[in-house]
Amino acid sequence: MAIKRGLSSGAGVRNNKGIGSRFCINVLLCFLTFLAFSFFFLGRGLYTAASSDINEPSIDSSRQDLNWREKLALQHLKSLFSKEVIDVIKASTDDLGPLSVDFFRNNNLSASWRIRDKTASDNATSAEIGGVASDTKPETSKGKKEHSSNEDHSVFLETPAKLVRRQLREKRREKRAADLVKQDDEVTVKLETAAIERSKSVDSAVLGKYSIWRRENDNENSDSTVRLIRDQMIMARVYTSLARMKNKHDLATELQNRLKESQRSLGEATADSDLNHSAPEKIKLMGQVLSKAKEQLYDCNLVTGKLRAMLQSADEQVRSLKKQSTFLSQLAAKTIPNGVHCLAMRLTIDYYLLPLEKRKFPRSENFENPKLYHYALFSDNVLAASVVVNSTVMNAKEPEKHVFHLVTDKLNFGAMNMWFLLNPPGKATIHVENVDEFKWLNSSYCPVLRQLESAAMKEYYFKAAHPTTLSAGSSNLKYRNPKYLSMLNHLRFYLPQVYPKLDKILFLDDDIVVQKDLTGLWSVDLHGKVNGAVETCGESFHRFDKYLNFSNPHIAKNFDPNACGWAYGMNMFDLVEWKKQDITGIYHKWQNMNEDRVLWKLGTLPPGLITFYGLTHPLEKTWHVLGLGYNPSVDRSDIENAAVVHYNGNMKPWLELAMTKYKPYWTKYIKYDHPYIRNCKLSE
Repeated sequence: MAIKRGLSSGAGVRNNKGIGSRFCINVLLCFLTFLAFSFFFLGRGLYTAASSDINEPSIDSSRQDLNWREKLALQHLKSLFSKEVIDVIKASTDDLGPLSVDFFRNNNLSASWRIRDKTASDNATSAEIGGVASDTKPETSKGKKEHSSNEDHSVFLETPAKLVRRQLREKRREKRAADLVKQDDEVTVKLETAAIERSKSVDSAVLGKYSIWRRENDNENSDSTVRLIRDQMIMARVYTSLARMKNKHDLATELQNRLKESQRSLGEATADSDLNHSAPEKIKLMGQVLSKAKEQLYDCNLVTGKLRAMLQSADEQVRSLKKQSTFLSQLAAKTIPNGVHCLAMRLTIDYYLLPLEKRKFPRSENFENPKLYHYALFSDNVLAASVVVNSTVMNAKEPEKHVFHLVTDKLNFGAMNMWFLLNPPGKATIHVENVDEFKWLNSSYCPVLRQLESAAMKEYYFKAAHPTTLSAGSSNLKYRNPKYLSMLNHLRFYLPQVYPKLDKILFLDDDIVVQKDLTGLWSVDLHGKVNGAVETCGESFHRFDKYLNFSNPHIAKNFDPNACGWAYGMNMFDLVEWKKQDITGIYHKWQNMNEDRVLWKLGTLPPGLITFYGLTHPLEKTWHVLGLGYNPSVDRSDIENAAVVHYNGNMKPWLELAMTKYKPYWTKYIKYDHPYIRNCKLSE
């Protein structure tokens, strides 16, 4: 029993010892496990802190940890991609960093072209964790900050070569954009310049000198309602076109209806006082429609394009109307007013009813007296000739010393005689002749008469190139004026033949008005020249190259293109020098050379410039002022100080198209209460 207890007690001791040792081992294992986990979490924390530090990015360790994953992925991708493709993808990823959708959203570009590095991604994540405080910041500043940090970091990661390439690409993009903008601007400028140049080409002589920049248009209150209606109508046309383009037919119809109402309201009004009483209401309604159209249709480029198209269309219309106006003015210049024709017919009938002894003028002995002041006037217009003679005599200091030599055609010979028999010019002498009775003036002697009778000239005047429209008819119409077919117009080159016993003669056109005594012209020293005339050239116009064809060698070799032109209309001719210089022979020579109109077009001024080249003495400009028949801006002081004013141009003072402000200088010498003038209904 004792042995068993001893054994039992010994066994108990041994068992207690084994239990104690196992307990110690378990405690040790637990402690070691705790230390292991502590070291594990401590290492993970240090790794996380290191990876989250912006200023010390460390991606190499993570890439080393993931090398086994890349190897595994490459093994599975070999069947899908070739090695070259995989290398390109890997290289792009290594250079540019992982892709980020947030970065694309911030920069408003396609995700296909955007990249983002890991640091930027971490920044975005930390910004999201920031909570309400980060949300309260303005989006603009946040975007700018993120963009700048991204940009700086990408630059930091780029190699110098890649940075240079990227900068070159950006410069090329900027250059292409600038070139496109420049091309668009150049096209716009060219269109606008072309429209301006076409507008400048409109002849102001026909259309007048109207300008939107005139003084009366500077006042905003001057007829502002009329201008407002016109502006509304322009914009209504623009929006109507845009509405039809965008298939807004209801709006287009509404605009069209308002446009018609505005047109009816405006009518022919040119001033606010002429407007209909309903105009303000129409303006209000149109404004409402235009406001609605602007909300739905307004686009700066489209509106600008439409306005530019309207400008060019209006410019083309002006050009067409200018041609029509030129044609009609030329046509009006060729016609004889009913009143003037009536006067000539009544006078002609009464003249041939007179007995022969009453058809003679007094003081016929003065016709060839070289000591008197002689005038040459060639005209088929009785009324115009009467103004020339009447104005000269009324302003002459010694009317009895003035002799007027009038030459007309057979049709008007009776009327011209009858008028001056009924209305003798005081003590002055009148001499009327018929050009058809000059037997020496025939086609064998006179080249221009031979040319006028030729078949080619008749073809040019009466058959060829007859216009079918008004705008087409303006071409060369002025050269088809009947005055160029009349020998009265060319008789000025035969003054010594018409008046062989005179030494000096003053030639006057029938569209002039004399305002001062002209006797001083007979004492002007012409310095051996044949022709005394007022020069008309300015800085660059009315010179020889305006009238003559300098592409012809005969013209280019003998004349200076910059030589100054002068005016027919009031010319003092020295007939003695004329005969010495054989002026008529010079005229014949050049007229024969111009049979085919290769040196100049029809007319008398070009051959006059050639014939009297180097033989013309310039007179003072106050003797002769021109332009009252075409220029609406002749200075009033120049007109009033002039000895002679000339209505050269199409707007003759006896025509309805005459300029109103110049007409009184002419009409003051007509007696409108004269029975013949009153019966023919001629009035101011």
